[in-house]
Amino acid sequence: MELFITILIMLIIIGLSNVINRFVPLIPVPLIQIALGVVFEVVPFGIHLDLNPELFFVLFIAPLLYNDGRKTPRDELWSLRTPILLLALGLVFLTVLVAGYGIHMLIPSIPLPAAFALAAILSPTDAVAVGAMAERVHLPKSILRTLEGEALMNDASGLVAFKFALAATVTGVFSLADASISFVVIAVGGLLLGAVMSFLIRKIGVLLRRLGMEDVTVHMLIQIITPFIIYLVSEELGLSGILAVVAGGIIHAIDRDRADTIQPKMQIVAESTWTVIVYILNGLVFVILGLQLPNVISKIWENDAFNHVQIMTYIFIITLMLFVLRFLWIYAFETTAWKMNKQEKPFMKHIILTTLSGVRGAVTLAGAFSIPFVLMDGSPFPERDLILFISAGVILLTLITASIALPLIADKEEKAGADVAQVRALTKIFDRSIQVVKAEMNDDNKAAVLSVIADLNKYLNRYSTQDDKKKWGSHFQKQEMSIRTKAIHAERKEIEHLLKTGEVNEELGMFYLKVLDRREIVMSSRMKSQIWSSLRSIGRTIGRVFMKKQMDPSNPMRERVNASRNLRIQTCESAITAIRSQMNDENRAASLTIISHYERIIFMLRAGDTELDDNAFNEKKLELQIKAIQEQRNTVQELFETGDIHRNTAASLRHYINNLESNLLSEE
Repeated sequence: MELFITILIMLIIIGLSNVINRFVPLIPVPLIQIALGVVFEVVPFGIHLDLNPELFFVLFIAPLLYNDGRKTPRDELWSLRTPILLLALGLVFLTVLVAGYGIHMLIPSIPLPAAFALAAILSPTDAVAVGAMAERVHLPKSILRTLEGEALMNDASGLVAFKFALAATVTGVFSLADASISFVVIAVGGLLLGAVMSFLIRKIGVLLRRLGMEDVTVHMLIQIITPFIIYLVSEELGLSGILAVVAGGIIHAIDRDRADTIQPKMQIVAESTWTVIVYILNGLVFVILGLQLPNVISKIWENDAFNHVQIMTYIFIITLMLFVLRFLWIYAFETTAWKMNKQEKPFMKHIILTTLSGVRGAVTLAGAFSIPFVLMDGSPFPERDLILFISAGVILLTLITASIALPLIADKEEKAGADVAQVRALTKIFDRSIQVVKAEMNDDNKAAVLSVIADLNKYLNRYSTQDDKKKWGSHFQKQEMSIRTKAIHAERKEIEHLLKTGEVNEELGMFYLKVLDRREIVMSSRMKSQIWSSLRSIGRTIGRVFMKKQMDPSNPMRERVNASRNLRIQTCESAITAIRSQMNDENRAASLTIISHYERIIFMLRAGDTELDDNAFNEKKLELQIKAIQEQRNTVQELFETGDIHRNTAASLRHYINNLESNLLSEE
């Protein structure tokens, strides 16, 4: 029961951290999660969780890296293979060598092999932390892909170097030749084994489908357990489980892309499931890191044998050393590549961004926790608590430095570039939503599908004009939304009056009241409007029980269509009257725009257009509009996660989609 409560509290912390980030966006979610983890560890009613390094790697790192390998664009990684390998291999070994000697000189009480072990565990960047930092700033795509590729690979090189340095400390024996051969075997063997196992597991899934096993749940279960199986088997054979799951994820993506048959349902379920899994695991990584910090810090802070100021100085110097080594290595590579005419002249800002993006994370702390307590001769491992403390300090300092410096250095997109990126993104968003709507077309909803597609194309064309782009973010747009809200209130008041006097069929009146409620909710982000809409709906449901007038089931379709048309004409006229009554010089342009919209609907209704007032048609159209809007929001999130758009651009597009949703629904 205690473990269940601990897990439940950690999940609550993940949700709470994202809520806090909404109100304090300057603080990245990982730092909020770490802080909340610390709080829930130190408070009397808090929780405690011992970190098991082996369990941590298999439970968190394996599925996260497998998913990264599954989603990371392979073509882009291959084109950046040289800088990725130089960072993931060359920089790691340079850091182990130079920082190892530097740490030993700075802190003589840490033996040289143990100093190499500390440098090794500090050398790899953390894939989860890198992703979290990249979300907050607009990094150029080449830098983002390089960081992703580096984070996928350098865990293995860093951990292998850490294991050899640790073995040398414990046993007192080290052979460079043996270590080099072992590294190649462990790395290459892990890659090959992961690729083969992933390929075989995928073929097992294909075989099951050919045997008639089409259950999506079963195939999704196989996909989820794949990284755990690959990691455990690789580690059991003495190979790199981390590289194995990365290779497994890449092979999974290749085999999926080359599949003979496309399974849309499976792809939708897989993406949704992995989104939830990654969201939870990413959050748990930082929460667990926060839960470990108080225990790590207390062992040093409460020990009078350590000078606190001196130890904090150690952390600053070691962190600075890591950043300097990273900067010099990147600068040397970029400059050499430029002189050899292999790339354009490097920009100093890009080099600094890549340098500061090298944040450390929970992988470093988990590795540090795997340090044994005693050596082979039974003596205590030298300065184990200090090594843990320094590891935790470097993690926090790199996270904080990146959180503060990256947004300051990474200039916001230039206006022209931002406009181009936004127009391109919006075109892709509309194309995706139109494709989703087209995929739903059948004989029953063809008219509704064509109507929704026409509306989407209309708004995309409107956005292409400069005047409309200005309206969306201007005072005009705010005026327009306010007037639309008042028009909806007038429509609702008219329908309620007609229901009371018995001039309108109850079923028809209730349907349009629900439509108005939905429009008002999507037009207003205020909780008050949503609560009042919900209360009105509940009140109407209760009222229907006591209403004497019931709908006439024998009412022929023609009469229902005519009644629906007449009701829409009356509500539109009431809305126009309400708008004119509050129109003045300041809001005249916005008022006339909305009046024109209502007059167009009245004209079409009086001309005999029955589709607008057909309940079944409106319901189908509403369902398709909701699907289209949801696909647009999903596309914005996808573009943001892949680095194609900046956070500000994503926020602007989400605001545009919210406005589009309210306008689409208002045209029903």
